[in-house]
Amino acid sequence: MEFAFTEEQQMIRDTAADFLAEVSTSEAVRAAMNTEAGYDAALWDRVCQEMFWQAIHIPEEHGGMGLGYVELVAMLEQMGRYLFCSPFFSTVCLGVNALRIAGNEAQQAQYLPEIVAGKTATLAYASANGGWDSDAITATCTAEGAGYRLDGTYRYVSDGHTADILIVAARKSGSAGDDGVSLFVLDADTVGVSRKWLPTMDQTRKQAEVVLNGVVVGAEALMGEAGKAWPQLQQVLDLARVAIAADQVGGAQQSLDITVDYLQERVQFGRVIASYQAVKHKAADMMVKVEAGRSALYYAACVADEALSGGALGAELAEAASVAKAWCSEAYFFNAGCGIQLFGGVGFTAEYDIQLYFKRAKSTETFLGDAAYHRERLAQQILDGEAAA
Repeated sequence: MEFAFTEEQQMIRDTAADFLAEVSTSEAVRAAMNTEAGYDAALWDRVCQEMFWQAIHIPEEHGGMGLGYVELVAMLEQMGRYLFCSPFFSTVCLGVNALRIAGNEAQQAQYLPEIVAGKTATLAYASANGGWDSDAITATCTAEGAGYRLDGTYRYVSDGHTADILIVAARKSGSAGDDGVSLFVLDADTVGVSRKWLPTMDQTRKQAEVVLNGVVVGAEALMGEAGKAWPQLQQVLDLARVAIAADQVGGAQQSLDITVDYLQERVQFGRVIASYQAVKHKAADMMVKVEAGRSALYYAACVADEALSGGALGAELAEAASVAKAWCSEAYFFNAGCGIQLFGGVGFTAEYDIQLYFKRAKSTETFLGDAAYHRERLAQQILDGEAAA
């Protein structure tokens, strides 16, 4: 596949870069990350009202722009480059995707226009057991009258303490693995829902714990068929992995750029250290990492586009998402780690931004599965395919 941006896609990417360079400065990032919410509400309003980014791939019939996943990924790459603090990932890459894939017409008609209007959303499915597959779902759902009772605790929920709309996964009592999983959509202020912020190493992206204690929802909250939602949820998670990979490519690129800028300024033994061959080699290695990751990312974005539109290439989403997440996780952590080393002792100090990228690199590496997890997952997909053939 030969990939190149269209003129429209290049314009979207450049516009995002220009806007973020203005509003997501180092000072703005530090101000936002030191708040519990993790973002500036006024800036989020600007993003929604002026830029209309939250609606980028929401279908036009629901008030969105109706663009594709490649355009979304191009924007996410720039957000990762500038460490943009906002509920964009949780709302658009988790909430919107879940509604598009698993939501029925009534749910889409209700919630997607609310997101277009500026409401935020997120997805909660994993427990504290550290897994990222179906075994991570421990919350339960019990049929009760005409509706359901939901109970359980979720961890690692992106912006879970501030989201307006919650999409949660729960399983039938006694079920295990891929069986018995259902998805529900509900307002975050529903009786029985409690949420709290969980401070993490990466201060630029907030996570939360969400607890459902006897939450009663009507049958209209059920997304899809009861007990058979795992394939849809898995697709949502793979789309989110492609989105995280975009964040990682942007961060890996910026880690390289700010490191090279520093190398050209720092003088040692009467020469700028960028002139030393060993330093040049390390910077070249960083460039190779980010370019390889970018190639994997945009192939996965094209596959994600096909998956959302029902194209034949969409069947490769799980494979492409795992390849991109594995490559980009390692590229980001390698580049941020090399940046720390090339900055020297000051790299870990609060005054320099490279330590923020290092923390984001580690956080995104583990979120939704690290490189080792995805290589094992990819190997299993290949072996299953050979067995089927």
